Amino acid sequence: MSSRARVLVVDDHVEMGQMLKEPLTDDGYKVDIATGGADAIAQLRARVYDAVLCDLRMQDVDGFDVLDAARKLDPDLPVVMMTAFGGVESAVEAMKRGAFHYFTKPFRLDEVRLSLERALEQRRLRTEHRTLKQQAADRGGLGALVGSSAAMRDLYALIERVAWSGAPVLVRGESGSGKELVARALHFEGTRRAGPFVAVNCTALPHALLESELFGHVKGAFTGATTARRGLFVEADGGTLFLDEIGDMAPELQARLLRVLEDGEVRAVGADGSRTVDVRVVAATHQDLETRVKEGRFRADVFYRLNVVTLRLPPLRERREDIPALIEHFLQQAKARNPRSVVQRFSPETLAALGALPWAGNVRELENLVQRLVVLGSTEVVDLPQLRPHLPSDTSQENHPLAAAQRTIIPLRQLETEYIAWAVARCGGNKTKAAELLGIDVSTIHRRERAEGNPQR
Repeated sequence: MSSRARVLVVDDHVEMGQMLKEPLTDDGYKVDIATGGADAIAQLRARVYDAVLCDLRMQDVDGFDVLDAARKLDPDLPVVMMTAFGGVESAVEAMKRGAFHYFTKPFRLDEVRLSLERALEQRRLRTEHRTLKQQAADRGGLGALVGSSAAMRDLYALIERVAWSGAPVLVRGESGSGKELVARALHFEGTRRAGPFVAVNCTALPHALLESELFGHVKGAFTGATTARRGLFVEADGGTLFLDEIGDMAPELQARLLRVLEDGEVRAVGADGSRTVDVRVVAATHQDLETRVKEGRFRADVFYRLNVVTLRLPPLRERREDIPALIEHFLQQAKARNPRSVVQRFSPETLAALGALPWAGNVRELENLVQRLVVLGSTEVVDLPQLRPHLPSDTSQENHPLAAAQRTIIPLRQLETEYIAWAVARCGGNKTKAAELLGIDVSTIHRRERAEGNPQR
């Protein structure tokens, strides 16, 4: 961490500050010097630091004042106090007020290095602990990628190849198809899995708030900024930052994002300096970014920086054979969250009916429906009469392949492919049963899936 950590050294004796700055800089730290308490507080407000080395006794504004200001700006910021031998009692008082540690003058440089390393390690562990708690909560509700269709097997293979790269990835897919799950898989299958995974939806916050959320801010940068914020790029240092729905990001923020992608530098709102971060960016969108670039609504340079590797997540209608496995997966999750529910399984007829629906909302829509059926179900088996009230009234025939063929002439091979897929879905994913009903060999279904699946992906 020392190669990127920024440290503020505070001492009203300039030579003492310089004496510490030179060896710490040689160790890889980025070191700033404050020549007094007032100067230190001003710098803390202007820039985000990872640790502070502060003299206790200074004129006018002393170390206690700096400590109090630092804890108000960033409660997790470690402050190490320096004091003369006679000031040990005051140093102990400073620790009671939140200082990380203290050492006495004259001091050995190795003592300073050790204290600083411990302070930074504690900060890292606190951040990691919060991240792991958040990850555990997030992953418990989202589950994992589910499906064994040809489209999903191809996606798994790509994830395995791309995860170990540090290159930016653009995940493309319709809303509700599971793009964040792909981003998490890229993170946890790669070299950064021990680091934080941080996610933000670019449409969830107004422009000004999203800027502060991403890049951080110093205290007083704008109305309501009563404390400093590190920002998600800093929180994700050493890990992955997932930018969901990147296509809706404002052009001004795209320009700031470009600087991070090119130089790895982040400047907090209101700060007079930047800091370096090591973050892998995974972005996702359901938008046609190429069209938005042509229309001037998305920066071309940002698009090319993000579009190093593209992963396409197929919509649920293109992998209907995965629907039974997804239903079982969501059923178990819903039962765990609703232990008093009597529902145990779905009938074959219900599975077939669900497999034939259009699923405009993709996997998210399916998950919500399964959870609703588990919560409201009154019998062990969810059958068609229980399912029908939860379905749109106009979905019974709109997804049938022949309905599209009646509206317009489509190629015969396409009609055959769609009808076979519909038949498999109606049979709850049982290809052998579908083949029997269609009067064909099951190997024909497998060959058709292989032949028609690759061009779609």
